[in-house]
Amino acid sequence: MLNNKEEGKKKSMHSDAEELKEILSTVSTEIPGLIKNIIASVFSEEAGRSMGKAAAAFYEELKESGMPDAVALKMTQDYMATFTSLGDLLKQVGKDRTKISIDTSKSNDEED
Repeated sequence: MLNNKEEGKKKSMHSDAEELKEILSTVSTEIPGLIKNIIASVFSEEAGRSMGKAAAAFYEELKESGMPDAVALKMTQDYMATFTSLGDLLKQVGKDRTKISIDTSKSNDEED
């Protein structure tokens, strides 16, 4: 028979496990929606317009500072590639999330 201290510790561990289970369950349901919303905002029509304006402003600023055309164009392309890469990364994360699952069920060897 377990003494009171051991019983309290066992109940506390069970409570901690239940709390962790709830947290993981919440995370596994909330993260996909968050990723979907981020992807939608990055690839929206408004975001496209904003990125176009940002690229044009970046290019113009480089030109006004005396940068040669070829260098300004290359730097602007690299600038835009950063956003494109970020978008590609977010899309990949969105696809990969379906492969990730968190098992919050009780394992066979866990004691009651």
